[in-house]
Amino acid sequence: MSPLLLDTCALIFFASSEGEASEAGAAVQQAHETAQAVMVSPISAWEIGLLVARGRLNLLMSPLRWFEQVVERAGLSLAELTPEVLVASSFLPGFPHRDPADRIIAATAREYGYRLITRDRSLLAYAREGHIQALSC
Repeated sequence: MSPLLLDTCALIFFASSEGEASEAGAAVQQAHETAQAVMVSPISAWEIGLLVARGRLNLLMSPLRWFEQVVERAGLSLAELTPEVLVASSFLPGFPHRDPADRIIAATAREYGYRLITRDRSLLAYAREGHIQALSC
């Protein structure tokens, strides 16, 4: 089984504990039980900051502190955000989406062979086209 990568929306979903009973929640639980890493991209911290700054996400603490606490509490690891991933995000086959964070997350999944957990329709469609592995949450 491929290591898991949480998209930003999945990170928020699991932080609210709504996702624990889902198929994606079961995959995360199984990964933890088998000592397999569950990753999150550092670009998700940037996205959390933007969501808070735009009033689309309300937190009781700073976005950075929230991100750090969720990563620590959930036992997540940070995926590498390398120049290779960043350049690869500019050359994704068949990916029409312009959102830089989604492109970076898709490139991260492709570069490292991660199975992405997401609610994002465009990323799920990209997986159905066979470009990445994904699981809906």
